[in-house]
Amino acid sequence: MKKALVSLLMVTLVATACAKGESKTETKTAAAPTASAAATASTKPVELQFYFPVAVGGPITKLIDQLADDFHKENPTITVKPVYGGSYQDTMTKVATAVQGGNSPDLAVLLSTDLYSLLSMKAVEDLTPRFSKDYFNGFYEAFMGNTKSGDTVWSVPFQRSTIVLYYNKDLFKKAGLDPEKAPANWTELKEYAAKLTTSDKSQWGLEIPSTGYQYWMTQALSLQTGTNIVSADGKQVFFNKPEVQEALQFYTDLGRKDKVMPEGALEWATVPSDFISGKTAMMYHTTGNLTKVKTDAKFNFGVAFLPANKKYGSPTGGGNLYVFKNIPEDHKAASVKFIQFLTQPDRVAQWSIDTGYVGTTKAAYETDKLKNYIKDFPQASVARDQLKYADSELSTYQNGQVTKLFNDNIQAALLGTMTPKEALEKSQQQADDILKNFQK
Repeated sequence: MKKALVSLLMVTLVATACAKGESKTETKTAAAPTASAAATASTKPVELQFYFPVAVGGPITKLIDQLADDFHKENPTITVKPVYGGSYQDTMTKVATAVQGGNSPDLAVLLSTDLYSLLSMKAVEDLTPRFSKDYFNGFYEAFMGNTKSGDTVWSVPFQRSTIVLYYNKDLFKKAGLDPEKAPANWTELKEYAAKLTTSDKSQWGLEIPSTGYQYWMTQALSLQTGTNIVSADGKQVFFNKPEVQEALQFYTDLGRKDKVMPEGALEWATVPSDFISGKTAMMYHTTGNLTKVKTDAKFNFGVAFLPANKKYGSPTGGGNLYVFKNIPEDHKAASVKFIQFLTQPDRVAQWSIDTGYVGTTKAAYETDKLKNYIKDFPQASVARDQLKYADSELSTYQNGQVTKLFNDNIQAALLGTMTPKEALEKSQQQADDILKNFQK
């Protein structure tokens, strides 16, 4: 990767996502790495540098530190040193700087959508031969879309999410709505939100974040209308389709026309606080904040699928585990071993409980741990069940640039300085100019 291209990536990279293990014997385990990978394991001490973002609420750093300690107890010759990079954007920038400087980390959790940017940098290791096919088949298919380019697997799902609807059951009851019945479609969403919005606007019916990840929200509404906004190979976007225009029009109307959501910028980080404090009765947000809401909310709340238009739909989100290319072979083997450790069913189950992220493997939901948790807290199963309607998140070459321009134009539509059609036509033209060099 030429220095100019890497520098451009670092400048234009924008956050595109959404923001926790035990070491006892499992009753059912994920498939082991291939024999060739296992054979490379060395008995000499190896220290792994592990870059990790902190993107949602909760004691993430404490949980990761504990996992690293537990792994070292089982593997005394391997030490994992977590390096906390801040947001996903900041972590990716630090990784890009390290790669450019010839000092790649050994492994990292980065956005699943960073795939094509990392491939452009020739930064990451092909993981296809390092794990068995059965191992990859153990993950939910919806999470595998952003891990692959063609049939080649470049990363492993770790802290993954979808967008879900959170709603305040107490406020539903107060407004004369059935607290056990979330809005199932767009019409009901507007009707419920109108009943839940007070005349003095001290309480809103709905908040959908409109900073940082407005592309993610627009993609969800587009999927519900019948189309995704990106090709599987990361070389084309479909921002100006009629279905996307319908989706963005609905998004903008909620605040500007229907008056059931605040106009202007709704900060990603403050929407959960508004929900927890009762300032909004419903919110769209990542399931990665489920445990925080469960811990902090002083009211009964529900979690539901995102309301449908023509169908249900949500993009996936969150971070994957990447192993880097320009590191010694014994470090690659040790990194694979650590990934195997992190993705054991019981450990995946505990991570889902501690954070709210979706358990990435089917086997995790077969553990007694997660079965019992869901029995007592059924909200924890909603994001998993919605995966059958999920699709891959926006991920392209030059993804930081494409996401930024799309976010900026969506923001202009939400603020009323462009129509949804104008915002989407401009987004398509700008993205086409960027991606045309990758379509040859």
